[in-house]
Amino acid sequence: MSDLLEVESLDLEGRGVAHQADGKVVFIDGALPGELVRVQITRQKPSYDRAKLVDIVRPSAQRVSTPPCPNFGVCGGCLMQHLEPTAQVAIKQRALEDAFKHIGKVQPQQLLAAMHGPYFGYRFRARFSARFVQKKGGMLVGFREKNGRYVVDMDQCLVIPKHVSDMLRPLRTALSTLSRPDRIPQIELAVGDACTVLTLRHMEPLTDSDLNTLREFAAQHNVIWWLQPKGPETAHPLNPEDSDALYYELPDYDLKMPFKPADFTQVNHQINRELIRRALRLLEIQPNDRVADLFCGLGNFSLPMGRFAKEVVGIEGSATLTQRATEAAALHGLSDSAKFSTLNLFEVDVSWLRELGHFDRVLIDPPRDGAFAVAKAYSELSLAERPQRIVYVSCNPATLARDAGILVHNGGYELKAAGVINMFPHTGHIESIAVFEAGQTGPLKMFESLENE
Repeated sequence: MSDLLEVESLDLEGRGVAHQADGKVVFIDGALPGELVRVQITRQKPSYDRAKLVDIVRPSAQRVSTPPCPNFGVCGGCLMQHLEPTAQVAIKQRALEDAFKHIGKVQPQQLLAAMHGPYFGYRFRARFSARFVQKKGGMLVGFREKNGRYVVDMDQCLVIPKHVSDMLRPLRTALSTLSRPDRIPQIELAVGDACTVLTLRHMEPLTDSDLNTLREFAAQHNVIWWLQPKGPETAHPLNPEDSDALYYELPDYDLKMPFKPADFTQVNHQINRELIRRALRLLEIQPNDRVADLFCGLGNFSLPMGRFAKEVVGIEGSATLTQRATEAAALHGLSDSAKFSTLNLFEVDVSWLRELGHFDRVLIDPPRDGAFAVAKAYSELSLAERPQRIVYVSCNPATLARDAGILVHNGGYELKAAGVINMFPHTGHIESIAVFEAGQTGPLKMFESLENE
């Protein structure tokens, strides 16, 4: 028996949201807003039902009739290929606005134009699951299925660079010939500007024959192997001379950013360059400014800011990343203007901020947990002590909205503008940027020009 429902919205897992006649919420895989659909309930919970799509009686004009990836619908890597890309961004913008409204009880004075980049071939970092399944011909390498239990039987992936997608089948074949393919749970991908690194997690020691197989594959497909026998700290290059091969360039700032396969870097290189450009424009750094970069990582924002500010102080919780940033600053002659230190920013307070001294501008780029302690500490500074402007880059709208509420309601900051960054097309992941201004100031004139970037 099927039900006829009107789809009202889309959640961030790519499911249509509708209501039964009694008001109960129904999540429908594959349905889009505005569609009239027939569904079959597959799971009933006290507060909601889940349903599968039986028939689309009235399709959405924004529906993509044939999603380009043959794995779509099974693979958990992409959830929204059936929706036109600009409509995906509109949904993410709405989710950001809703988070501000319902969680932070704030509203940005202006919405920034969404930042767009390539819709395919954009993912320069990925973690592939691996599983040896004899009845499917050997090793499977790819993302997990939507239910998370199995590895997708995939020969291509459209969101990773084409040269990586093209090697998936040969990679599966090569790994199937290793001595213990059943003891290889995952492979990490890291693509730099000059090379591609595959980090093989192996739970049993590799034989000499295994190593020769990997070397032959590397030579044929122009990749570099790293090996990880245990935790991330055990990762090392198969050939020691490849230790420093990975880097990405930021040509706007004449910077070359070295990194290791396990270091955090942004997945989407093109969007990352545009994001840095926008963040610096929003900060409006002046030559005599002292700037803080909190959760600075390996200096992705700090070193570009070091080209313009009198002093940049980068602070990061990972000593490894702090060391990478310090080395990159020395490489580019920025050691005098960009300095780095290690600290757990989830435990800071206002006394710590005061010890650091006054900053004119602050950039915050935290992980998904947000920057609660940092926001609380800044909200407790006096007006004279506060930075004039804070730019907050977020990968989680919920924690951004929470921290925005603290800065606005407790700290007296104004939320001048915010907008989404489409770092991960076809997924529910929302990257965003927000600008906070201390005191009573007028609208930022520069925002109008940003709308046409």
